[in-house]
Amino acid sequence: MAGTLPAAGPAAAADPQRVTVDLAASEGPVMHGANGTLYGLSDDGVPSDAALAPLKITSISQKPEGGAQHPNGDALTVSKSFFRNGGGEINVMMQDIYAKWPYEDLGIDDYLPKVDKIVKEVAADPNSDRFVYIPFNEPDQIWYNLGTSDPAQYAANRDRFLKDWKTVYQRIRAIDPDARIAGPNESGYHTRLLTDFLTFAKRENVLPQIMTWHELDSSSLRNFQGNYDNYRSIEKNLGISPLKINIDEYANRRDLSVPGQLVQWVSMFERNKVYANQAYWDAAGNLDGNVVRSNIPNGGWWFFRWYAGMTGKTVKVTPPQADTVDTLQGLASLDTARRQAQVLVGGAAGDSDVVVRNVSRSVFGRTVTATVAESAWSGYEGQHATPRVLARTKVQVAADGSVTVPLRGMRKMSAYRVVLTPAGAGSPSAATVPWSASYEAEDAAITGGQVYTQGTVSNANGYAASGTKDVGSLNQPSSKLDFTVTVPAAGTYDLAILYGNQAGTPATQKLSVDGGDPVTVTYPSTENWTYRAKKDVTVQLPAGTHLLTLAKGDAEVTLDRIDLTAAAGAPSASYEATLADISGKPSYDYSSSAGTGTGTLVLRSGDKAVFDVYAPRDGYYTVVPRASAALRLELHGEKVTAAPGKALRLYLVAGNNRLAVTAGHAGVHSLDVSGAGSTVGTLSYEGGAATLAGGARLVDSAHASAGSFIGWLGNSPTSTAEFTVDAPKAGRYLLVVHYAHNERRDNGHSYNTDIMSRTADITVGTAAPREVTFKNTWSWDDYWTLGVPVDLQEGPNKVTFGNASAWAPNLDRIELGRVIG
Repeated sequence: MAGTLPAAGPAAAADPQRVTVDLAASEGPVMHGANGTLYGLSDDGVPSDAALAPLKITSISQKPEGGAQHPNGDALTVSKSFFRNGGGEINVMMQDIYAKWPYEDLGIDDYLPKVDKIVKEVAADPNSDRFVYIPFNEPDQIWYNLGTSDPAQYAANRDRFLKDWKTVYQRIRAIDPDARIAGPNESGYHTRLLTDFLTFAKRENVLPQIMTWHELDSSSLRNFQGNYDNYRSIEKNLGISPLKINIDEYANRRDLSVPGQLVQWVSMFERNKVYANQAYWDAAGNLDGNVVRSNIPNGGWWFFRWYAGMTGKTVKVTPPQADTVDTLQGLASLDTARRQAQVLVGGAAGDSDVVVRNVSRSVFGRTVTATVAESAWSGYEGQHATPRVLARTKVQVAADGSVTVPLRGMRKMSAYRVVLTPAGAGSPSAATVPWSASYEAEDAAITGGQVYTQGTVSNANGYAASGTKDVGSLNQPSSKLDFTVTVPAAGTYDLAILYGNQAGTPATQKLSVDGGDPVTVTYPSTENWTYRAKKDVTVQLPAGTHLLTLAKGDAEVTLDRIDLTAAAGAPSASYEATLADISGKPSYDYSSSAGTGTGTLVLRSGDKAVFDVYAPRDGYYTVVPRASAALRLELHGEKVTAAPGKALRLYLVAGNNRLAVTAGHAGVHSLDVSGAGSTVGTLSYEGGAATLAGGARLVDSAHASAGSFIGWLGNSPTSTAEFTVDAPKAGRYLLVVHYAHNERRDNGHSYNTDIMSRTADITVGTAAPREVTFKNTWSWDDYWTLGVPVDLQEGPNKVTFGNASAWAPNLDRIELGRVIG
């Protein structure tokens, strides 16, 4: 059982590692600088607003509008969703105007007209002050060969680069005098070039406003601190005031999506107060491996959600080993106004103690509540429910002002959050941690398959795999894996299968227990066989030892790990009000430790709290506000008054949902959410129910819910699909569209998968059409859902899909659920 938190007491037999947090050693305000992405956004709406807004992303890097390097991710296009969701600034990767990688070198005279076009477009944007120009990308490797060991050749190449830097810099400023320019943007840190560059740039008055370079090797976890310190010393020696730094590409494939890896990177960047953007190794639009589909969190998303929730000032964290690859690391914050300390740790397996020193009596009192939760690795494309609370414990502050929080059985790929709040009267509800066990595929009995090694330190750009191994080549009729599992009691168990599906279509395996009748497990497509996703099924098991077999079905599937967890009924979670996003000036009351143990958020007129609520699928859930007085809830643009402790039936979309809460005057403990996504009371219409025009037609498909989908939709003003939906009441509904498409344009990039989105104009009744973006579903036969809020009148309503200028996605069916059920 991972990450359990026993009451403070004697250390385990094997000495645990120790992470020390000093609340008295402030490092300055929490900056949230390390949550950026390169091509993390692909289109307006990909990823969704509900996936973007909670992360408070401070910077992203995208291509110039119309750039040929990739088919989407244009800076001005994605700025709409980025800025409306609280995003910070956008780096424009100017050389991504070129089509080839590495960029075709046609000379500075070819580049300058392109520079002019980019700057004129950005300067004309109403938010031009929030863009940053990056004129060159990895010039040490591309165009200029600044890494050569030949001194004479280096000098010649350097001088050409510096001349071009000055030319482009001045060209940008001539068009946009207030432009912020970043560089030199090397592929790695090089003292020689940076010294020469800064010397030249200062002398010629062409200093960048932001210093950028890349950290793209596993050794960066060891070397970055030295690189940073060396850079600051160069600045000081040259008499240059410290520049803002953005490490605008960081991390390897094996790090992305993995909370235990991400915490190592983020902690070192936040400690040094630099901005940083995760690298773009695969597909655009998923925040570099942290969002499933468009709106579904994975473990990496939840880690960044925790990071975004840190407030106040960061404080010093001393890990067991500093600047060491793949070790236990952490970051911490103290907010004296909220009376909260938060610690994020991860990166190592086994046992550790989080020792928090200088726990101020004036801030926390003599006793604190320690709340521990885990964000596990669920794969790049694997859904992750709200992080499970592992423990809620009242702990006496020691005489020396310290609190020790033991973490036992930590998982290397997980991150853990420890929250300290003042303890009040009563006891927090005990955390319910169901029995769980994990089984690696490489440890199973393998027939007709092969063990592969992935994502190691020496192969850092390999994809992450649990235990760095998986089992592939399961392509023979006899291929199967036999897992020997032991469960403590008879009952229902949730079986999570970490897999990869390279078939280009949904693929199946046969699951059997102890040689019994097999059932079919269907795996949605993934980007490739190492791009891990997660399939959740249930099994009934008697107590004792059993053989779980996953045998080849209709196509090849790669297996990584299975997790067995005792089912505990309908999913449920309590969302702590004192950890919600806030606006206004609410107060924090810790007089009671009941419930979540984290106290009460006191809302008054003008205050607001926003909760991020996870739903495993589209449907109705029970939401119970734990509060002292009536609240006003807003969801999907619909408002409802909620009485304290009274259940509401609300429609949630698959993935993250933002619930806003206001009140005249109320103390809010939590929002308690439960359910599995009921569809009772929803409306459902298959594609065959639509009236089709202008070439749109039904196409047979074994993978569509009723055996056919609407294809050839759009690409003409007359090509439409019109549904007539009969609403029992007027009001706000969620229109859930089941769709598929696999639109791609191969730009010839050496490692990116250039998937594209499609759009559809949706018209409800006489309202104006609304353009909605549908992300690529990895294959033409995989159907995903997208929820769109719509207003319906009582009785018949026309809902029409079309796209006058391009193809719309294929439509399987639609569902509608009233937001307030």
